[in-house]
Amino acid sequence: MKFYHQPVLLDEVIEGLGIKADWDLVDGTVGGGGHSYHMLRKASPNGVLMGIDRDTQALEAARDKLKEYGQRVTLVHDNYKNIKRIFYINGWTKVNGALIDLGVSSFQIDNKFRGFSYMQDGPLDMRMNEQDATTAKELVNTLSKEELANMIKKYGEDRWAVRIADFIVKYRQLKEIETTRDLVTIIDKAIPKKVREQNSHPAKRTFQALRIAINKEIEGLEKAIDDFVEILHPGGRLAIISFHSLEDRIVKNTFRDLASTCICPPKLPICICDKKAKVKIINKKSITASTEELENNSRAKSARLRIVERL
Repeated sequence: MKFYHQPVLLDEVIEGLGIKADWDLVDGTVGGGGHSYHMLRKASPNGVLMGIDRDTQALEAARDKLKEYGQRVTLVHDNYKNIKRIFYINGWTKVNGALIDLGVSSFQIDNKFRGFSYMQDGPLDMRMNEQDATTAKELVNTLSKEELANMIKKYGEDRWAVRIADFIVKYRQLKEIETTRDLVTIIDKAIPKKVREQNSHPAKRTFQALRIAINKEIEGLEKAIDDFVEILHPGGRLAIISFHSLEDRIVKNTFRDLASTCICPPKLPICICDKKAKVKIINKKSITASTEELENNSRAKSARLRIVERL
């Protein structure tokens, strides 16, 4: 299956980063290279870009997509959260612009063998990095009922988390849960019919929770944002695209903290913390997809873009 991913908020990202000729750039989640391609074009003739991804198939696709840029591209198989180590190993220090797209690629969703989709039957996998050990199958078959419920509630924000966890545990006492269809069937039975008919796909939130847990998407996100700000030149910009409320909340709050000055208790008559702002927030409200983009790419519906500039 050919790697395909339609980059969301492409125009907004390119405009928001304010890329100039010969800029050094980093795409922390390069995917198929869609955003990176246009970032490099704006940074021509001599701008360079480092693309990072956990998915080896994504890196292969990015290598093909960006081949016309030759030596201007450096691709790294790693997690963007290790940005400081990655830069050290590759001899990079500072860049003018950076992007992190926190979403799952269309290829990962549409490839049934990756196990991300509740719409197709495939193995329960969901690993963004196929070299990681733990799969979704292992979690649903080994976590306790309490652990499953907490995971689904925390990462999926599903009010039926306890009931879903109960049905999962009862099912696996009879038979191991092996496929995405197995899990969807269990969730269908756990959620009342009236609720299933009123809301989006009943398995959506549980699949989201499993994916976040498997790939540790939330863990270390705040520190990663701080690290990305540290590798920016003054005036350089960081753009982050998130796709669900948990991530967007972390991005919003971290940006706000990095942009704040005094953090002393309000009752203190004078500031004693001496905190200085590291960034200024470019867009106070998140940027969302245009009507035109939504007509061409429904997966952009939940995308939220936030941008800061290093002081």
